[in-house]
Amino acid sequence: MNLSFTKEELLHAIRYIDENPQLKNGRHSSTYDLVYEDKKYPPVLVLSVANELKGGEEITLSDFKNNVEIPFSILREKGFEIKPKSINNKEQFKSWVLKDLTEKSGAGPAYITSLNWLSDKFYEKGKIDKKSIFEIENIDLITELHSEVKKIQRDKSSYIYNKEAPSYGERYFYSASLSKYKEFLLFKNGTNMPQVGKKESKTEELNVNSFTESVLESGLVFSETLINRFVASLLTKPFVLLTGLSGSGKTKIAQSFVQWISENENQYRIIPVGSDWTNREPLLGYPNGLNSKEYILPDSGALNLVIEAAKAENQHKPYFLILDEMNLSHVERYFADFLSIMESEDKIMLYSGSQRKSPDGTEIPTHIFWPKNLFIIGTVNIDETTYMFSPKVLDRANTIEFRVDADNIRSFFVSPSKTDLSVLQGKGASMAQHFLTLAADNHIEKEEDYTEIFVKFFDELKKIGAEFGYRTAVEMLLLIKKLNAVGTFTQEQSTDIAVMQKLLPKLHGSRSKISKILDALITLCLKEGKTFYIAKSEEVNQEDILYPIAFEKLVRMYKNALDNGFTSYAEA
Repeated sequence: MNLSFTKEELLHAIRYIDENPQLKNGRHSSTYDLVYEDKKYPPVLVLSVANELKGGEEITLSDFKNNVEIPFSILREKGFEIKPKSINNKEQFKSWVLKDLTEKSGAGPAYITSLNWLSDKFYEKGKIDKKSIFEIENIDLITELHSEVKKIQRDKSSYIYNKEAPSYGERYFYSASLSKYKEFLLFKNGTNMPQVGKKESKTEELNVNSFTESVLESGLVFSETLINRFVASLLTKPFVLLTGLSGSGKTKIAQSFVQWISENENQYRIIPVGSDWTNREPLLGYPNGLNSKEYILPDSGALNLVIEAAKAENQHKPYFLILDEMNLSHVERYFADFLSIMESEDKIMLYSGSQRKSPDGTEIPTHIFWPKNLFIIGTVNIDETTYMFSPKVLDRANTIEFRVDADNIRSFFVSPSKTDLSVLQGKGASMAQHFLTLAADNHIEKEEDYTEIFVKFFDELKKIGAEFGYRTAVEMLLLIKKLNAVGTFTQEQSTDIAVMQKLLPKLHGSRSKISKILDALITLCLKEGKTFYIAKSEEVNQEDILYPIAFEKLVRMYKNALDNGFTSYAEA
């Protein structure tokens, strides 16, 4: 059975259900709804109708081996919202709790562990979903529950166990105080629910200044602008390339951010790319040709991370793949599948046929999508052992160049410091959910202020076949939006960064081909009426430079073209 659907096919199914509401009879979901335009639909029914409308068979939950996460994942990947049902009848729920505890109290003291315990218990019975109990806002209900449960407790004491409780026979329950119930009521709308005896989880707005301060504590030194560019680039698109001088901190800034915003090390992998990577196996593994039920996972852990990121319970957490020395091999050879689905929202087929498992017993899906909470960061060094990136790769990424100037190196020698990234671990984890919210916001406004500026760059780049398309135009506007979401940037500063990261990376060529264009681009970086000559570069007044980052890069490229007869954005 082919369970692949386009978004239009799913929307067609929803419209068909609206026109034929009797289809919902007997097909109501007991736990979650697909919510579209403020209307609710049974998720599996939507998939079933979509399949039937294109000539397929009816689909039921059994077709997914009774695993609700599979249909939910299919729908979420196409941009649909899946929400837990709320408890409509609180009296009914109360009667479930009291009846269950009363019947089983004979085996030992009948204690309520926590709201987590209640939700898990009644989820198993198919009565409610695991989160809906946390939506109860009426403290009186919990007070009443607590009071009535105490009547059937044999033990007059009340305990909060943080470890396994002593057994009172085959059945026993734990207890939680009323104050703990009140704390649980503060956590609603999909936020992480605290466990009894565990630290509460809070959600905060992303604060890049907090990350900057933590970086300084760790002993690393990056400019505030560079940090803002890095975070904004991740928010713009989940694929960022860090290039420039070897040893300038490319891997460290990536590592420090993922440690800062992740709850633990299970949310990221730092994978050194090998020069022998000639296919996708180092990232995605392969099906065992000698065993039709086995799939060999890559030692890198990349596929494991992608599978974890795609799980419904992990959608509120970001996951990161850091591919170190990404261009030690041809990127298109081992990364082609990711480059493809980055734009198409298609899937990567891992294998066909019957279900396979890894040697350790992990079930491997037949295909994977690019989860919306997965971010890939590649570091790039340029020397005789590496390969250049193709326009296809550069066009899909934000490229940030790292440089070290004389002031930076002098400051380091004056006050050398040893780095300790352990101080970063989890400090920004409470901001992770807001980070994902910002990353998901891809709406762009009409930006007339930037139109003429970018059109001028387009006209010059077109002369050597390096003009940009709609994708780049959209991503420049998104980058500008994200920059102002994490910091405060003027129009000139935002333009400067957008030009540097999205327009210049594809520039390369011989002196005869590119020198005139470089000259024109440099002039665009200056105030109107100002000119620049290589021989008199020291005489350029800084006040006349509109876009200093792009200007400095273009001047370096121009000098390389004059000295070597060839120049490229990528340099050691």
